[in-house]
Order: sequence, then C-alpha cells, then structure tokens
Amino acid sequence: MAFNGAWKVDRSENYEKFMEQMGINMVKRKLAAHDNLKITLEQTGDKFNVKEVSTFRTVEINFTLGVTFEYSLADGTELTGSWVLDGDMLKGTFTRKDNGKVLTTTRKIIGDELVQTYNYEGVDASRIFKRA
Repeated sequence: MAFNGAWKVDRSENYEKFMEQMGINMVKRKLAAHDNLKITLEQTGDKFNVKEVSTFRTVEINFTLGVTFEYSLADGTELTGSWVLDGDMLKGTFTRKDNGKVLTTTRKIIGDELVQTYNYEGVDASRIFKRA
C-alpha cells in the first residue's frame, strides 16, 4: 500500500498557529515544532499499525478503518474518533474529550511526500514528511 513505510517530518506549515488554537502552551508549542517526528505506517487491508517516535514520546496505535478508537496527543489532549479511506486519502475525524470540539486530519501521498493536514476551529496546518 502507498502509505506503508517510515516517514520523517521535513517541514511544517502554520503548525504553531494550529497548536495555539488547540490550547497548547507556548513552551510545548516551541518543543513540538522541533520534535523530529518519525511515523511508521503499516496497512493490511482495512487495519493500520502506526508507530510515532519523537523526541518526547514513542506511541503505537492500531486501528481499523471506520472503527472509533481513543488517542492522546503528545500534550495529553484526549480524543476519540476514527479514520476512513476516501479514494487515496486517509481522513480522520476526532472529538476532544475535554471540550467536545472536532479536530479533522488527512494523510495523503503527494509525489514522494506524505502530507498530513489538520483543521481545528478554522485553523489549518500541515506537516510534510519524507520517506526515512
């Protein structure tokens, strides 16, 4: 599958503003901007295994497309939601447990890059990953 492989963050666009909108404090935003995130994706049918390794944490997530699961962001924000496949794009819709607001995210392969986008309360951002 196209998503399979290891991906290392290369650059971000509007990521700090997005984190600010999410309510992440300035110190954590500055640290997150330099987290050296590496994502390893393995897809088998409608099941995904995702390993996220950064300067601050390592977490492994297993999910099935269309099935709701729980997830915590690096800053401790707890979410519940699911991923679906829409053509060649993964779309995630997650609801924050603390305030009920929705975070949407997508993952798409564009050329030789994995582009992950985010939207929260009208603020868009993206992180672009290169194959590791």
